[in-house]
Amino acid sequence: MEKQSFRALTPVFDELRGERVIVRPYRVEDAEALQEAMAESREHLRPWMPFADDHKSVDEARDWITHQIADWLVRKNLVLGVWEAATGRYLGGTGLHPRDWEIGYFEIGYWLRKSAEGHGYMAEAVGLLVEFAFGPLGANRLEIQCDERNERSAAVARRLGFVQEALLRNDSKGMDGTLRNTLVFSLIPSDPR
Repeated sequence: MEKQSFRALTPVFDELRGERVIVRPYRVEDAEALQEAMAESREHLRPWMPFADDHKSVDEARDWITHQIADWLVRKNLVLGVWEAATGRYLGGTGLHPRDWEIGYFEIGYWLRKSAEGHGYMAEAVGLLVEFAFGPLGANRLEIQCDERNERSAAVARRLGFVQEALLRNDSKGMDGTLRNTLVFSLIPSDPR
């Protein structure tokens, strides 16, 4: 990937559309849907996500979204919402988090509201991000990290062909204060998908 001095001019997208999901940057008017999904899923997400206690009000969600829009504009962080294509229902969030723009290294994170799990929505959404990252973005490395106990998150990575590179033992504290192990998965352009 060629070094770019005007990062904010890096081409991105208005939305990525799959068979069942739409992945797009957040809009201020998404605050209510985000707050509702977090309220539904807070206890479910708490073991894995440090932000599980965020977005307790629509105003808090709106403020967070405004910051994400700013980060999107300057390409600091590419945080996205995931929507069901048929109904427009908000399903969860994902994103491409730049780790090194010069070499094209990005981490992908994701979460899904409790009532949307088990339908393949997140695998489809992350698959769209993978294609965008290796295509127009010119990425050379994508990475997914998750708690070793988060079997659903690890299953998304494996389903999309990510290779488990590491098990980081006792590398951080979980939300409950206990030591946790982290799985590290990667995908590079030459890996089969």
